[in-house]
Amino acid sequence: MTSMFKPLKSVNTLILAGIMATAGLAATAQTVAPPVAATPAAPAKAGGHHGKHADRHDPAKMQARIAKHQADLKAKLALTPAQEGAWSAYTASMQPPAHPAARPDRAAMKAEFDKLTTPQRIDKMREMRAQHMTEMNAAMDKRGEATKTFYAALNADQKKTFDSQPMMGRGGMGHGGRHGHPGPAPKG
Repeated sequence: MTSMFKPLKSVNTLILAGIMATAGLAATAQTVAPPVAATPAAPAKAGGHHGKHADRHDPAKMQARIAKHQADLKAKLALTPAQEGAWSAYTASMQPPAHPAARPDRAAMKAEFDKLTTPQRIDKMREMRAQHMTEMNAAMDKRGEATKTFYAALNADQKKTFDSQPMMGRGGMGHGGRHGHPGPAPKG
């Protein structure tokens, strides 16, 4: 079964990519690349950079997957009318974070970094990474608490059903079989 909240995996991938890009920027800032001889560019792979998984990052398709997984879970839980408010609060907390309206201008960021010494660049990247991780941890804590609140509103049978679902998206704890967390039993 696929995870109810694969978008968080995308967020984690974006975090990792951002950290790696930051580290790459530090390495580039510390060395001067030798001139490169003009060579023809390698042909692009069919399907672009992400190939067959490119739609994973399409916000509309991601939202549709989230809605489907939530509808499936809601049907499995057979919620009572009294539980609808808890469900609404839970699903609202599970929405992927909105992208900031003003993304950093790469040219401006590069200009700022060009004015810094290498140790200052490293410190600036460390500061940016720490801020990003603080924001991510706060979002994961918020989701975890919302999950606990919703879970408390469930009856014993519903809790068993909820417990049998993959953890991804419910407090950010695992990927249903990845990173050392066991996933659900395979369907045979």
